[in-house]
Amino acid sequence: MSLPILPDRPAMRFATADAPLPLYVTEGPLPEALTPAQAAWARAQGFSGALGQVCVLPSAEGGIAAALFGWGSNATRARSRFPLARAAHALPEGVWSITGLAEDQLEEAALGWLLAGYAYDLYAKAPVPKARLVCPAGVDAARLEAIAAGEALTRDLINTPANDMGPAELERAIKDLADCHGAEINSIVGEKLLERGFPLVYTVGQASPRAPRLVEMRWGSEGPELTLVGKGVCFDTGGLNLKPGSSMGLMKKDMGGAATVLGLAHMIMALKLPLRLRVLVPAVENAVSGDAFRPQDIYTSRKGLTVEINNTDAEGRLVLADALAYADEESPDLILCMATLTGAARVALGPDVPPFYTDDEALAAALAGAAKQVADPLWRMPFWEPYEEKIEPGIADIDNAPAGGMAGSITAALFLRRFVTETERFAHFDIYGWQPSAMPGRPKGGVGQGARAILASLQDVLGLGA
Repeated sequence: MSLPILPDRPAMRFATADAPLPLYVTEGPLPEALTPAQAAWARAQGFSGALGQVCVLPSAEGGIAAALFGWGSNATRARSRFPLARAAHALPEGVWSITGLAEDQLEEAALGWLLAGYAYDLYAKAPVPKARLVCPAGVDAARLEAIAAGEALTRDLINTPANDMGPAELERAIKDLADCHGAEINSIVGEKLLERGFPLVYTVGQASPRAPRLVEMRWGSEGPELTLVGKGVCFDTGGLNLKPGSSMGLMKKDMGGAATVLGLAHMIMALKLPLRLRVLVPAVENAVSGDAFRPQDIYTSRKGLTVEINNTDAEGRLVLADALAYADEESPDLILCMATLTGAARVALGPDVPPFYTDDEALAAALAGAAKQVADPLWRMPFWEPYEEKIEPGIADIDNAPAGGMAGSITAALFLRRFVTETERFAHFDIYGWQPSAMPGRPKGGVGQGARAILASLQDVLGLGA
């Protein structure tokens, strides 16, 4: 099945209307604009302004005149992202405008509404909200629509099952995205990987009949160079270290790093940021067959480092190692790596908060500030130098899966850092890529993490100007 890239989703765009219905957002007090009858109706309905509470107000003719949305308290809002996204599903069909929010709250509220319009409907019809929003005054509608479209692309790619999203299909999706924006594509497939110096990418994918590949996309001719590297393991059985069924059930999302950098790439290209973009996706399936790589095998990476395999289920860092080494050869201004890499990150921070790793203090500060600003949480974790010895097996330069199980996300990050030696600014993101249960603006299923924070930080990080 061919995945439609950036399908038309009216519910994820802003509407236009000469006289949109007002949505009054309030912490409790009823707006003065209400008629006495509407205020009495709201009180009779028990409207208190609690977060997410909705009350539709009638007109004198029996139609819909307006609605109230409870904004709750600072304490309740602190426990929820995109709370206004609830209104998109709760309100009746119509075009609405937000009234009552502070200027600095409008962008998050408007974006949350757009994100609530997402539904994955490739295999079955899925309901989308019929309530549409007029873009609030002072908010950049085109920017938010580009962000929403990029997030929708990420969700679509992750949600598509592995039978329809293998390495070839992921390559096809990248080509289609490139065609949308006039970008260039280069793919290295199958045994050509060995000829071109990507032995770890080939090794991880060699057991599958679906040939492994390294897909490269380039866009832009001026400005600083940004390289995005995304883990594209389209399904991960664990290899010979086979995962139990309970751990294998969500492995269609193991290409969530690739999906997220592609969503971010769309945002960057759609907004025509003044930079040179390079995207690298090692796309493989980690399968089981007589050709599968084995525990205690040793391979020489593109970087020249020898790698001992102590767990075939730690395959993501292997394919990323070759891709990062390739990225590093150009010494770009910034390399960002995104991967659904370790369960240890989820144990430490749960599904909502991805850790990121960088040695660059200014980059770390910019990412942390942007994450808070755009409600796209990130948390910095350390490249803890004393743990370096954990990834040094003695028989080879580096170990892909240190024994003991402790600090698994940190040791994975240290492993990846070994392959970036020529580029001064580097960050790695250990994302989950999945929303376990529906939340405002985020239905259950695939989800982007970190892309909006990165986008918001690029102006400062790369000096792109106003």
